Amino acid sequence: PGLNGFQATRAISRDPATRTVPIILCTSKTQETDKIWGLRQGARDYIVKPVKRDELLAKITAFG
Repeated sequence: PGLNGFQATRAISRDPATRTVPIILCTSKTQETDKIWGLRQGARDYIVKPVKRDELLAKITAFG
């Protein structure tokens, strides 16, 4: 509560206890600048809603 997705991503990626958790941002924001900002905040990948099941599973699988 109180954080947007970018802020939550930044907090998770900078916390020593969670910094190794791969983050996939799932958002309705379609601008390339939003994707770049999300990746700069620590996301490992970015997916735009509506999410295709196979695409999401492939991204999750890629992180092992």
